[in-house]
Amino acid sequence: MQGIECSFRHAYIQRQALLDIGMDQRKATEVFHEWAEKGKDAGMERGHAPSVDVMLNLLLEGVDKPFSAIDIGCGNGWVVRKFAEHPLCNNALGIDGAVAMVERAREIDPNGTYCIGQLPEWSPEQPVDLIHSMECLYYLKQPIDFLRNIHDNWMKSGGKMVIGMDHYKENPESHDWPQSLNVHMTTLSIDTWVKGLEDAGFEDVKAIQTGAKEGWNGTLVLSAIKPHRP
Repeated sequence: MQGIECSFRHAYIQRQALLDIGMDQRKATEVFHEWAEKGKDAGMERGHAPSVDVMLNLLLEGVDKPFSAIDIGCGNGWVVRKFAEHPLCNNALGIDGAVAMVERAREIDPNGTYCIGQLPEWSPEQPVDLIHSMECLYYLKQPIDFLRNIHDNWMKSGGKMVIGMDHYKENPESHDWPQSLNVHMTTLSIDTWVKGLEDAGFEDVKAIQTGAKEGWNGTLVLSAIKPHRP
């Protein structure tokens, strides 16, 4: 009987610890602010580069006229700088909620445009043609709702968006990240993301996984187009 009581008590303590973590979770922007101060932004850039190369190839495929672009969760601005190198790019902007990340981006690229802003409240002054976001949207409490906001308020008709993420239901290796970082992450399936984009009004929604290897199902890459208005 004592053993059963101890087991119940152990389970209760574990549950309370999880509840306490949930109540005291840190903001993702605070974590990334600290990482930038420690110089970890360069490592993030290197780690995500193979997946982002795939994403940018999808996003820029067929582009034949001047375009504007936003990188959501821009970090130290490396994707914004890639956009700016494109001969048809007439405006590229990066948005991030981690102050030190944006400061680092401005330090590297004084002529670039980088904004400090919290999602989902922040929105651009003008809609753009292309949107890129890597490892950002699942930190939101309601990322599916935010997709509608992007569709309605961030993008021009005919615009294209590419989203990349390593934390999703079909990639179990990432499932302990919310606990290990003590940060909220919304864990959704591939089908849920696809349906969310379609319900938000996007068309030609596609999902691929890139960089998969043993024990790792790769980066989920979602692409979608905002339909042309009649």
